[in-house]
Amino acid sequence: MLDVRKLALAAVAGVALVAGGASAQTVDGPKVNWKFSTWGPPRAQTAGIEKVAEIVKERTNGNFTIDIGFAEQYAPAREGLDSIKIGVIDGAQISGSYHPGKNPALNGLEMPFLPLGDHDVRIAVQEAYMQHPVLVKEMARWNAVFYASAILPAYEFFGVGEPPKALEDWKGRRVRALGGMGDAMRTLGAVPTTVPAPEVYNGLERGIFDAASFPYTYAHISYRLHEVSKWYTANMALGAANVVEVLSKSSWDALPKQYQDLLIEVKGPHYDTLKAAFKKADDANLPMLKERGLIEVRYTDEQRAKLIEMGAQPVWDKWVAEATPKGVPAQELMDLIFETAKKASKS
Repeated sequence: MLDVRKLALAAVAGVALVAGGASAQTVDGPKVNWKFSTWGPPRAQTAGIEKVAEIVKERTNGNFTIDIGFAEQYAPAREGLDSIKIGVIDGAQISGSYHPGKNPALNGLEMPFLPLGDHDVRIAVQEAYMQHPVLVKEMARWNAVFYASAILPAYEFFGVGEPPKALEDWKGRRVRALGGMGDAMRTLGAVPTTVPAPEVYNGLERGIFDAASFPYTYAHISYRLHEVSKWYTANMALGAANVVEVLSKSSWDALPKQYQDLLIEVKGPHYDTLKAAFKKADDANLPMLKERGLIEVRYTDEQRAKLIEMGAQPVWDKWVAEATPKGVPAQELMDLIFETAKKASKS
């Protein structure tokens, strides 16, 4: 059985290994090939699991391979858990906001304006959250176990029409905003919708909605939103989708122990690679957006304070009130987020 505590310790400690160090020792074992599903093209969000596949293949001399199916090659974006449950794939990136009814407890980490700070704080919070017994049980219903987080950066908007320089300008705008982030935008008078990432470009281009939120900036560029947008927000920091990488419990249990240990070991390089990929994307994308003439929208401290006042605590309280009757210990989970973030910020 996958030991989530051991996985978490490996991630938080960074395993004291980087990709180069992880490739020093060969791991012997049988031929094993896994199928891992994600949506969209290779990009910063997938860099971590790509690094895992690379190291695992190298360390086992090609005996253990993980084939990543991009662009929904192995499973639709909304059906990763279903595909794991019926045994057609061995792992997947999933977003709780794509199917909130399947795993309601997962949605707590999609609340807006959570104090997740930098990537290291986000790692600590998401690892602790996914170890909670209710999350373990929720995944088990799909024959799935948590492996790692994609630690997505805070979401910003790219959009068409007049730039929303005042908070009042969001009123009546149709926006792609997921989960609790959509609820936060609703407090501004916007009309949120949940659309899987592969469908966003066409929706924005055809005027189905006026603005789309994605992790800043790699996802906007990966899905070519800059080609059809006129402006983008730079400091809204709305929140982030809780995109995590889960594995088939059956596939995990069938692995020889040395392969299990190797997957745990490479969680450090997984997270290091993600952090570097997000930074590299911003370093390249921000000058490009300026060159293309997109208008950058930045809000004042006063505007952001008002935004948080309207869209944070009320949305958190709403989620607690709605999730608790469904058997989710929502307040306990929210407390876990804040307590873990506080501890991680001090370390």
